[in-house]
Order: sequence, then C-alpha cells, then structure tokens
Amino acid sequence: MPRDGTATRARILDAAQRLVIDNGFNATTVDAVLAAAGTSKGAFFHHFASKQDLAAALVDKYVAADLEMLELGLAAARAAGDDPVERAVAFVRWYEEQADEIMAGTTGCLYTSVLAEMELVEAGTSDPITKAVVVWREEFAALLRDALPARSDVDVDALSDHVWVTFEGAFLLARTTSDPGHMRRQLRVMRVLLESLLRG
Repeated sequence: MPRDGTATRARILDAAQRLVIDNGFNATTVDAVLAAAGTSKGAFFHHFASKQDLAAALVDKYVAADLEMLELGLAAARAAGDDPVERAVAFVRWYEEQADEIMAGTTGCLYTSVLAEMELVEAGTSDPITKAVVVWREEFAALLRDALPARSDVDVDALSDHVWVTFEGAFLLARTTSDPGHMRRQLRVMRVLLESLLRG
C-alpha cells in the first residue's frame, strides 16, 4: 500500500516557509529546503513540479492561515456584543492579546518576502496575497462603518488598511530590533488610537 505523502509535503512547506521568511525566495535553494525538511529531492519533486510551484503552494498555505486568523478576530468582534464600537475595538484587541503567540517561532511575514521578489509578482504568485488583503480591508471596514455611521471625514477603507499595515510594520520592527514584543505594543497603540477615534 503506498504511503500517504501529506506529512512529507507539510514538512517541506514548513521548512520552506521558515527559510523564505528568513532569507528571501531567491536565496532559498531547493537543497536548503530538503536539508531543513529532512527529505529527498525525489520526494520534493513528487509534490512540487518546480521551485516556482513550491512558491505558489507556500503562498496558498500562508493565505489560508491568514484568513483563518482574520475569522478568529471577527469571531471575537461578534462575541463582544451588540455595540458597534465595542465590536470594532474587540477585533483589534484580540490580535493584541494574541500577539506574543503570533510572533512565537517567526521572524517575519511571508507576504513581505514574496512581494519583494518581482519574478513572483510578475508570475502572479502574489495574487492570492492581494485578494487576502482586500478581504481583511472589507471585513474590518464593515465593522468600522457600523461604528462610524456619522463620520464623513474618516476614510474607512484606509483606516481598515492601517490595521494590516500595523501588522506588517510590526513584523519589520520586530525583525530589525530582534524584539518580537513590538507586535503587541504596536497593536496596543493601534487599539488605543482606534478607541479614541471611535469614542471621541
């Protein structure tokens, strides 16, 4: 009976994700991925037609996890009750409270590593990232519109994007300073500013 290769594929993807985040896609060789995953070249090419195919699979995996994380934040917002302001604040607070766990075991974000590689952008490998960013914007913007019904001076989409920008900036700051606590602190600042705007 043939063995299920799901575990091997997952191991390759996990190893590749760590290496790409740390070193970039072009600097990550297939041999380095194989060494980190503890598997063979034959196993690699059984699961991935090429290094480019690996990149696409990595993006799909990361985007799926990212959208699951979004849904957890939305669930926290729904659990906060009927007050639209409380729901919007609870969304950001949930990530603030999970920040240390989010940062555990990572030095950065795969999105940044992929978007820095023009060959991946031009090949369309980054397209799922763009779609994920739009989903984040639309979902949090819906919470913000409920919380800011009378504020025509606030660009709700831009404010929603700012949460995503805070995540990416915090990853960069954490990597630059080797201090993963920046994620929690930056999200706290974001929450405090958001509360000030929504309750002001």
